[in-house]
Amino acid sequence: MSLPVVLDTNVVLDLYVFDDPYTRPLGAALESGALTAWTDEETLAELGYVLASRNFQPGLAAPTRTAAFERYRAWVRMAPGPGSAPELTLPRCRDRDDQKFLRLAARAGAAWLVSKDKRVLSMADRAGLPFLILTPRQAVLRIPPKG
Repeated sequence: MSLPVVLDTNVVLDLYVFDDPYTRPLGAALESGALTAWTDEETLAELGYVLASRNFQPGLAAPTRTAAFERYRAWVRMAPGPGSAPELTLPRCRDRDDQKFLRLAARAGAAWLVSKDKRVLSMADRAGLPFLILTPRQAVLRIPPKG
């Protein structure tokens, strides 16, 4: 049984652009089917925007950016759009731009929202969240064995 998760943009970048050794087990778990990552139009658009930005890794060639986006797309599933299920009332993140990850995690039925964002991580102990908020390192320690 695959565990449903949502990865924030920085975690996706660590996996598919920076090849961060601490996130490699997350990528391996996606490939093995131990984890299933979910995205939606809004979070996917943010990733595309970051990868296309002139300010993001200016020396990173366009084909490399495109390849990172496509590698992620190969392992992620599209969640149903807003309005496809009753919306849960979720605590508010101090950074409104990060609220989309909370909404996605709830809508996708994610067990975890994996993030490096301090404002998102500060919500980990908030009541009313139907999923855990974990750092990449915490998530790696909790990856279930496949099978």
